[in-house]
Amino acid sequence: MIESVSALSSVIDRSGSISGVQAAGMQKVAPVASLRQAIDFGDVMLQVASRATETLKAGEAAAISGIQGRASVQQVVEAVMSAEQALQTAISIRDKVVAAYQEISRMAI
Repeated sequence: MIESVSALSSVIDRSGSISGVQAAGMQKVAPVASLRQAIDFGDVMLQVASRATETLKAGEAAAISGIQGRASVQQVVEAVMSAEQALQTAISIRDKVVAAYQEISRMAI
């Protein structure tokens, strides 16, 4: 996700136009609204969730391999720490989504 965001921020300038992208002598491409087709927030979140799931599964597999004696302690610790970081990130995102929902639900109509 960070790669997607940093790539996106390097392409969009402050005016909302896409900078540095020119097609065969054409001027700057359309504003940010056209980027919606290329990068969808839901798709980005889906990718983040799938990566977090893969990281958690890898951490679990490394822990099992460590118990069986097929993985070193360092490998197990690295995998478990990575899984813990992915879980903390997922929890943080969930908390922000819940807080945003609660704030929206308190708005007067």
